[in-house]
Amino acid sequence: ALRGVAAVRLLERTVSWAAWMGMLLWVSGVLPAVMRQLDAITWKMGGTQMSVTDLIEGALTAGALMLLALWASSYLEERLLRQATGATLSVRKAVAKATRAFMLFLGLMLGLSAVGIDLTALSVLGGAMGVGIGFGLQKLAASYISGFLVLAERSLRIGDLVRVGGFEGSIADIRTRYTVIRATNGSEALVPNETLMTSTVENLSFSDSRLNQSTTITVGYDSDAAQVQRLLEQAALQCSRVLRQPAPAALLNNFGADGLEFTLSYWLGDPENGGLDGVRSQVNLAILDALRGAGVDIPYPQRVLHINPPESASAAVAGAG
Repeated sequence: ALRGVAAVRLLERTVSWAAWMGMLLWVSGVLPAVMRQLDAITWKMGGTQMSVTDLIEGALTAGALMLLALWASSYLEERLLRQATGATLSVRKAVAKATRAFMLFLGLMLGLSAVGIDLTALSVLGGAMGVGIGFGLQKLAASYISGFLVLAERSLRIGDLVRVGGFEGSIADIRTRYTVIRATNGSEALVPNETLMTSTVENLSFSDSRLNQSTTITVGYDSDAAQVQRLLEQAALQCSRVLRQPAPAALLNNFGADGLEFTLSYWLGDPENGGLDGVRSQVNLAILDALRGAGVDIPYPQRVLHINPPESASAAVAGAG
């Protein structure tokens, strides 16, 4: 709203300054003489006779119309996106961008008409230019169209946790040409919207905002398996971000070379808040304290080394015998 008011004030000052300058030039007699000279320069465009004066007046009118269209579209977009959260944010953003594109197109058409250009005469030229632009900018056009489709389908929403091409993060913004994905470490990826429509995107919070994490622990073969399961599940619950329902589950996953391998899985209800590695670290520290406190052995990797004596030593031992 503040930007809209500032734009209106700037437009008012510009119009006021132009009016005073025009009045001064008119009173001094300079403007009428210049206008007569410009009116004498004419040419024919299609079926319309135009002069330099008509061109200048039309250009000023077109510029004012385009500025008005830009201001109106920005104001409407700000009003639509104000206090929009969750699922309604993507829908309102799509409506705002469609409204902005329509108003800019309408302003452009009115501006061309104000200049005196016959729009019907531009149909053939516009068609040829459209074909050329379509071939030359097909990737860019595909990204723009894909951006509207992403917003309209709501398959990807602002705040969703996604994984695209190995980059994982939450959707921070959906622009007309690209989507901003912000990782938990603060880095951002600008993914073209065409990529989101033509490649596989893992939406980790599409139908369910909960996220599952797991960690693997190895204990000695002499440990009580039931006690270890209980300790692991209780350790996970010590983290405030771990959900109580579904409850954490510890399972005996494998009989490893160094001990019994358990897998602890638990659910998070707020993955959009980031810090997933920090949650795993808290759970692992709680597991370490619980196992050490209960005296459960956490074995080191064990290897058996066989040393064969050299052949000369074997021969000497055989000769002495």
